[in-house]
Amino acid sequence: MHIAIIGGSDAGISAALRARELDPNVDVTVVVADRYPNFSICGIPYYFSGDVKPWQSLAHRTSADLEATGMSLRLDTLATRIDVAGRNLEVRDTVGTTSLIGYDELIVGTGAVPSSAGIVGLDELGPEDGVHVLHSMGDTFALDRHLDERTPRTAIIIGAGYVGLEMAEALSVRGIHVTQLQRGPEVLSTLDPELGALIHTELTRHGVEVVTDSKVASVTRGPDGLTVAGTHLGQPFERTADLVLAVVGVVPNTSLLVDAGARLGAGNAVMVDETMRTGLPNVWAAGDGVITHHRLLGLTYLPLGTTSHKQGRIAGENALGGSARFAGSLGTQAVKVFDLVAARTGLREHEAVAAGFDPISATAAADDHKAYFPGSHPITIRITGNQSDHSLLGAQMVGTYGTEVSKRIDTYATAIHHGMTVEAISELDLSYTPPLGSPWDAVQIATQAWTRSTTQRVVSAAV
Repeated sequence: MHIAIIGGSDAGISAALRARELDPNVDVTVVVADRYPNFSICGIPYYFSGDVKPWQSLAHRTSADLEATGMSLRLDTLATRIDVAGRNLEVRDTVGTTSLIGYDELIVGTGAVPSSAGIVGLDELGPEDGVHVLHSMGDTFALDRHLDERTPRTAIIIGAGYVGLEMAEALSVRGIHVTQLQRGPEVLSTLDPELGALIHTELTRHGVEVVTDSKVASVTRGPDGLTVAGTHLGQPFERTADLVLAVVGVVPNTSLLVDAGARLGAGNAVMVDETMRTGLPNVWAAGDGVITHHRLLGLTYLPLGTTSHKQGRIAGENALGGSARFAGSLGTQAVKVFDLVAARTGLREHEAVAAGFDPISATAAADDHKAYFPGSHPITIRITGNQSDHSLLGAQMVGTYGTEVSKRIDTYATAIHHGMTVEAISELDLSYTPPLGSPWDAVQIATQAWTRSTTQRVVSAAV
């Protein structure tokens, strides 16, 4: 049996590893568009901050490690067409030579590509002009050369999501003055604005100029550098800098599958079922190019590395005849910004309303460990629960780096996954020692605050 896999990132490599793990006799060929399979794209900002050196450290596994598992790698090879009826994959190498790879089962993990968000100039200007995106190792090398050869003193980052915030820190610690532009009312739009404001303050404290409510219309290059123009609070706005980094999201890379007859769904991503079937015979797909089955929202598009790993593993197993199913995502995420960590899981209140729930949210602050032990810090936690049955719907957290925010959000994610009520969180037997926690952990103090708030609202409504 021969499995062909397109894509050398999270989904594709996870699929290949799972297939080889389950059946050491299966032939697996992985087609990779560049020469850097299994590199951590999420780790790139930490290469620029100097926390990760050398760049080769970003590889989860080397090419030799991957080939040692028994898979074959076709590097610097672009998949150009899927012949579904003939079970052939057409590929092209760097010198333009086209060839066919026959397969019994095909797994597509082509991922996503950076969005230009309709900003004029982003598609025309490139690294040689000082305009960068950050989505691949090629992008990494281009930005690295720019920083080394041109030593920019100023940078504009368009976007204040996860990568944008991480890069604001990375460039700042290199002595570059960063201006960060965010379209919405607050940075990190995956959090409620009140929590995003805590991250905003942290950025400002470290010298980043943050401009929210700014809509970027164009990027142009002139004698004084790169100019980003648009509006701020409805008024004309311009900033000029030596370097521009655009991190305004991604769009699913679907052309290969669409040309083969696959259907699109939420977010214009490829439709797959929970087994990662595309509906095309013998063709599976996983990762940032496909829709996400969300445990609370249903079908949506939510590209995350953790989801890609899980989906790829399922595709690799089922291509061998397995019956694994993707259990669904909750959109659990975390990000470090200078000395703070923000995290979320599940739904925010407005998302819960849109999904048909009847939510109430409450915010509390609780120390990460007993205050009498040195070094304690408060964690701000917002809980969203359903009024009718008190089921936990979501949680958001912001706390100092080292307060285990990312692991505490995992407690909430586990609770939502298993349908727990807000009150049931207090029944969890969580660990305690004064340097690390409290008899009631911060996650429980926050859910207890939600219960009190809900009770008070019910009493007030009755009166």
